Amino acid sequence: MRATNRLSAKGAASLAGGKHADGAGLWLVKEERARGKWVLRVTVHGRRREMGLGPFPAVTLAEARRLAEEARALVRAGTDPIKDRERKRREAERKLHLLHEVALDAFESRKAELKGDGVAGRWFSPLEIHVLPKLGKVPVAEIDQRDIRDCLAPIWHEKASTAEKAMHRLGLCLQHAAALGLDVDLQATAKARALLGKQRHSVVHIPALHWREVPEFYQSLSDGTVTHLVLRLLILTGVRSSPLRFLHESQINGDLWTIPAEAMKGRKDATADYRVPLSSEALEVIKAAKPLARDGFLFPSVRKGVISDATMSRLMERRGMQARPHGFRSSLRDWLAERTDAPHEVAEACLAHVTHSENVRSYRRTDFLEQRVVLMERWADHVTGQCGAVVKLVGVR
Repeated sequence: MRATNRLSAKGAASLAGGKHADGAGLWLVKEERARGKWVLRVTVHGRRREMGLGPFPAVTLAEARRLAEEARALVRAGTDPIKDRERKRREAERKLHLLHEVALDAFESRKAELKGDGVAGRWFSPLEIHVLPKLGKVPVAEIDQRDIRDCLAPIWHEKASTAEKAMHRLGLCLQHAAALGLDVDLQATAKARALLGKQRHSVVHIPALHWREVPEFYQSLSDGTVTHLVLRLLILTGVRSSPLRFLHESQINGDLWTIPAEAMKGRKDATADYRVPLSSEALEVIKAAKPLARDGFLFPSVRKGVISDATMSRLMERRGMQARPHGFRSSLRDWLAERTDAPHEVAEACLAHVTHSENVRSYRRTDFLEQRVVLMERWADHVTGQCGAVVKLVGVR
């Protein structure tokens, strides 16, 4: 009997269940006449190994012999064919997980944490603009600190804030890849920072009016237009521009304005609605704005939608001011620090800043509303410059 190639294609198909040798360690193991599997027995480094070569009849006799010979060649070279096949499989899997796909998957998993489910693109854009064009087609498991350094070096100092965001997002992508079971270097971003060095760019804060100058500016907003009214309420409430611009009549109940959680920066939890106490002056501004409302929104734009951030900023630009609308939050915070005895937690609550760890917040659930009512009324007194007297608004003709 021949030592090898004992089987024939036709004969293999007709064999009953059992083990049938083709020779040189190649076996057809049939569970029944119609199906089975190919197995190669080899000895590597003194160890007896059995290597599956695929199912029968999907893998033909000729293909099984070819695969068996490739494995024997590896054994002759001193390589374990089973480990070699596993290595090749891992390499193939690594190439399937490109950074671009991992980044998209990481973004998708974090949407629930992001304002508006990340539709505005602020989370993903640093990656999309500065990282993925260079590293998007690289297997995530192959990315190291040198790749990251070369990618972000052009903006590391010139666009420090953007580069920092891109680095942070990339670190989250690597963590996501690790959670998927991929072999990635979780220290790659930290190593890249060491290679890039300390950023020389200093953070430039949004210019703000000193709190002593706010009353004079507030008095100048007296023509009763949407732009003047929205800026007045921005100053009086200390909220961010976005929830104010989208203020809807339905959110106001008496002297309390409730901003939905999804409209608050960093607040995605359904229980994180933010309550804003409305001073007497703020209520007067809202009263003046209601006749100008469209579809319930108190501050509509000229054409459609609501007034924009740019419209508010341009008014200040035209007056030659360096300060910007967002800066009034800083004006309020400085006034709270310098002119009141408000505890830190209460002052931060006036600006909807989250303080303390999540564990502490789980027990301390107050939003200090009663204290904020008093503080915001005093702030309105300062802003109007008339000891709390209501400043008359010029009606719209």
